[in-house]
Amino acid sequence: MEEERATLKRLKLLPALFRKQDAEKVTRYTGMFLSRALQKGLIHRLNRGNYVNSFLYELPSVEEVGCFLKPPAYISCEWALNYHGITLQSPTVCTIVTLSTSVGKKRGLTYQGVAIEFSRISPFLFFGFTYHDRFYMATPEKAILDTLYYRGTIPAQDELELDRVDFALLLKMAGKYPSSVSRSLRDLSNWAASEQR
Repeated sequence: MEEERATLKRLKLLPALFRKQDAEKVTRYTGMFLSRALQKGLIHRLNRGNYVNSFLYELPSVEEVGCFLKPPAYISCEWALNYHGITLQSPTVCTIVTLSTSVGKKRGLTYQGVAIEFSRISPFLFFGFTYHDRFYMATPEKAILDTLYYRGTIPAQDELELDRVDFALLLKMAGKYPSSVSRSLRDLSNWAASEQR
């Protein structure tokens, strides 16, 4: 009983998302503490060394978890396009763009039924995002450019709602990307212009 009270007391000191290093600050026997809390369902393991304090807090969003795992990071590509209402298709993958070098398919994970993938970007291209409720999200223009950069095209192009996109800003931002992105963007701009006629 007292052991359980001590565990709960320590959990109250930890945030909703925490690392093993955070737990080391509240207990000397970190491995035992984490193991017992996992067995009792008080916390959930995301991946090695990263946990959710699910007993005291509601489960964090997919976006929060993604940005927490590989800081500095922001959400982009199809997930951000859907978030901003540019595409109405519901993505099954949340793309986290990061400066971290530990990226790739083996580094991804599934959280709440959504695949989280991590993509590395040059520090020169690490811009164009804003803070939204405990995570960073790419602006609509940046999400378009990142999607073209990583995927080469934007899926379901004929269903895009481009009226919220600032094309002047989009073209200005595109100048920092490789020429292949600019070519793909021209194709998108030509398509958007033909749709408005």
